[in-house]
Amino acid sequence: MDLLAFDLMHIAAGSLVGFIIGLTGVGGGSLMTPILVLGFGISPAIAVGTDLLYAAMTKASGVFFHHRNKTVDWKIVGLLALGSVPSALITVSLLEYLKAAGLNSDRLMMLTLSVMLVLTSFIILIKGRLVSYVSHNHSDSAFVAALKRYRPHLTVFSGAALGILVTISSVGAGAIGSAILFLLYPRKKPIQIVGTDIAHAVPLTAIAGMGHLHLGSVDFDLLTGLLIGGIPAIYFGSLFGRYIPDRYLKSFIALLLFAMGVKLAL
Repeated sequence: MDLLAFDLMHIAAGSLVGFIIGLTGVGGGSLMTPILVLGFGISPAIAVGTDLLYAAMTKASGVFFHHRNKTVDWKIVGLLALGSVPSALITVSLLEYLKAAGLNSDRLMMLTLSVMLVLTSFIILIKGRLVSYVSHNHSDSAFVAALKRYRPHLTVFSGAALGILVTISSVGAGAIGSAILFLLYPRKKPIQIVGTDIAHAVPLTAIAGMGHLHLGSVDFDLLTGLLIGGIPAIYFGSLFGRYIPDRYLKSFIALLLFAMGVKLAL
């Protein structure tokens, strides 16, 4: 009976987060991992590892959709992956070394997760202004002009940074990744930025998740419950979200992420 109740709680967590994802478009990692840690008392390593595979599975269909609609720039995906895949593998090796040395990496994950949540909350609040700025000033912005020469190098570097941060915290592949792409590629349409970001997020979260699986920090019972609850909830959330003003939802989620980030740091 207790096992059944626990599974139902996993399904409920997946449903809650899936509904909010559909409602707001905010990435699952930003919500799922802190909810699992703070709300369910699950260890940071298990929460991060399980959420990474959850993200890879739930975003995979999005890649097919965007590719079919030609809203993925595979060259940019390749540049990001050139940085993120090696850095994710190196980070997994570092976590494995810490584990073999008998050191607990939970505190490192908690602090990284805390910083990423606070950063994501600010990104959510300023993303609209960022998109508006780069779309109206891409031709005469000195900042954007300075980026053009080193754009490929900066893209690879950004991918490397995301690989490290996402592997440790499971947060950043969505909101932060897309914000970086908006800055580096201001001529791209928002839908192309989203499609390219998702196309990169799937292999990144899959590789990082498989690394955590190797480390033994993936709970398949938890993953199953999250998928059962989350996938249909995303659809219903997207339907319901049409009737709620976007600015109120984003402000609420940003405040929630900020509060959870502060809580994890304490």
